[in-house]
Amino acid sequence: MKTLSVACLLGPTASGKTAVALAFAAKHPVEIISVDSALVYRQMDIGTAKPTAEERAAAPHHLIDIIDPADLYSAAQFRADALRLVAEITARGKTPLLVGGTMLYYKALTQGLNDLPQADAAVRAQLDADAARDGWPALHARLASVDPATAARLAPNDSQRIQRALEIFMLSGQRMSVLLAAPRATSADDAPYRFVPIALEPSDRAVLHARIAARSDAMRADGFIDEVRTLRARGDLNLSMPSMRCVGYRQAWEYLDGAYGYGEMRDKGVFATRQLCKRQLTWLRAMPERVVVDCCAEDAREQAVAAMETVL
Repeated sequence: MKTLSVACLLGPTASGKTAVALAFAAKHPVEIISVDSALVYRQMDIGTAKPTAEERAAAPHHLIDIIDPADLYSAAQFRADALRLVAEITARGKTPLLVGGTMLYYKALTQGLNDLPQADAAVRAQLDADAARDGWPALHARLASVDPATAARLAPNDSQRIQRALEIFMLSGQRMSVLLAAPRATSADDAPYRFVPIALEPSDRAVLHARIAARSDAMRADGFIDEVRTLRARGDLNLSMPSMRCVGYRQAWEYLDGAYGYGEMRDKGVFATRQLCKRQLTWLRAMPERVVVDCCAEDAREQAVAAMETVL
């Protein structure tokens, strides 16, 4: 059986992925599968730069608005959903197109998954309580004592990753660095697809930084603070949840808590987004097989569409 090639449009935040995907969809019978850990959440529209209703009407979109912000969605779930959707879209005679910037999801899809323990709410609550009392740098030091290799690559305030590494150790008694190096429980060989990454990357990172700042300002002008205020008022969400750790949401929440002023909130949000962009580019540059398109080029959209068309 011939292996199906599937185009995957990847790139950092603000690199223009949605516009390119829709330009491709205007020429081909495409259904888009989101590769984005923030777009899965309902009620989180402005701060995630979710495609508009008009954009989503231009081509069917999948894995958007599929869970409540209080719920969890893992890389394993993404992999299963994405593989199922590729099969379903192909069976309909349409072309699947993966689009997004959550590189962990892409890695899980294309390289398989390690056999890591599932999230445990009780363990996470315990770690959150410890962090509230002692601070995340103290938990980072705790991680360094049990898993120095993982701690060495994490910042002392990287709460989400520190918590996950400690959770894995507490549940399994094994270091995350060891488990990640072990043979994968699922592999890329499980899927009859060849995923082809087309990466939108900036030749001048300052251009992307300017786009990030402009989009951040536009989000707040469009009502982002009110969006976070509504989520906060639900009463069942808190800053320890993955949904509220999405870039921008934590900073807006803390601003509403009175932790700092509007200007500082804006600066912190822009800085966090730039850091996300840096991490995304690091992931991408570890993929020697990717096709790179300069997202700063005037004809970036046309170049990217042409690159995707070679996969058809």
